[in-house]
Amino acid sequence: MPDTLVPAPLADLAVAIGHNFIEPKLLRKALTHPSAPEAARGRGGYQRLEWLGDRVFGLIIADLLWHRFPTEPEGHLTRRYASLVRSEALARVAAELDLGRYLILSPSDAVAGLASKPTVLADVCEAIIGAVYLDAGFAAATQVVQRLWEPLIHEMAAPPHSAKTELQEWAQARGLGLPDYVVVETSGPPHALRFTIEAKVSGYEAAVATASSKQQAQEQAAALLLAILAKGAPKPNRRRRR
Repeated sequence: MPDTLVPAPLADLAVAIGHNFIEPKLLRKALTHPSAPEAARGRGGYQRLEWLGDRVFGLIIADLLWHRFPTEPEGHLTRRYASLVRSEALARVAAELDLGRYLILSPSDAVAGLASKPTVLADVCEAIIGAVYLDAGFAAATQVVQRLWEPLIHEMAAPPHSAKTELQEWAQARGLGLPDYVVVETSGPPHALRFTIEAKVSGYEAAVATASSKQQAQEQAAALLLAILAKGAPKPNRRRRR
């Protein structure tokens, strides 16, 4: 576990990101967790930068895909887009940048291992994109995102398979409406939560899956339900009213 009580020098991270900040305080803010003493002193944490970064990031990815795959229909682009902007992709990039070493946390959160929590790392990654955008504009943010996400785009030879999309198409083709995803249980410590989610289609038995993020649990539950439906799953028994 890295020594998160004393964050590594931010200049090293700026080099890894590939952006020389005109205002280094923006990068520091992007790395400051809301629970950190620095945030409590009125300087705030990364939430606002994360909110902005999320919007900027989505537009950049959409623009990159539009130009990279000029002949693909919107359905294929949507599947690529969903894969690239999901929290797991953000956490993967955050891990490659080793963001956990740079997070500014409260001592208790540092000891609890918050710096290794994928959802936190994904949020901080978006906050950094927001910081780059405010520091130098859309072109600079595009350069950073393009460089960091290039490996993910390159390895995506074809639009990724989405169990949730396939389940939705299966249900709508039969006039059953949209699938429903319900959080059955949340377990584990705050820095390592596990989500149990039930996927349901009207008139059929449900499937349940557990993962470290809601999105991943939904995808796994959808895949399980598709496997059940492919075997000709019977509809649940319904008692007749007397």
